[in-house]
Amino acid sequence: MYELSPEVLVSAYAQGYFPMAEPNTGDIYWYDPDPRTILPFERLHVSRSLARTLRRGVFTVTFDQCFRGVMRACAEPAPEREESWISEDFVTAYGNLFELGFAHSAEVWQEDRLVGGVYGVSIGGFFAGESMFSRVSDGSKVALVSLMRHLQTQGYMLFDVQFMTAHLQRLGAVDVPRADYKKRLAKAIRLPVSF
Repeated sequence: MYELSPEVLVSAYAQGYFPMAEPNTGDIYWYDPDPRTILPFERLHVSRSLARTLRRGVFTVTFDQCFRGVMRACAEPAPEREESWISEDFVTAYGNLFELGFAHSAEVWQEDRLVGGVYGVSIGGFFAGESMFSRVSDGSKVALVSLMRHLQTQGYMLFDVQFMTAHLQRLGAVDVPRADYKKRLAKAIRLPVSF
């Protein structure tokens, strides 16, 4: 699909745009919201109960071991969402980005079962969190916190979450004006860091 080619996707994210498909028609729309929601690394809020879960080690966290599996799990119907914008075309397109090193995932496992995850796009020191899922309590939160800690260790500067939700706000997300976001993005994509 031409409009979701790796070249188009990387160029779009580097300029602050991201695509979503209309669930009913599959039509692709490009977004550049104002304000833009980011999750600053220094503001990440880990609740006491989540910190306990992380310490107990009930989950195993991996990176880039099941990218398409995470995407497909994110596309599954959920209680608050009957249909997903993540079509099979998106799985193919972002799978291509993954193979080129521009997309990554964090997977949360309980024994051998994939129970949570998050995936997104990475350019330099910029990461755009696209979607996450949970099949057990705290599965997606463990994935997100683990991913953010990993990115911070690697020297990433900007974690984009696109739109504000109550869940993200509790984790420390903030809205910034589009102009401010674009300045942060321009700096972040130039950082010589790797996932």
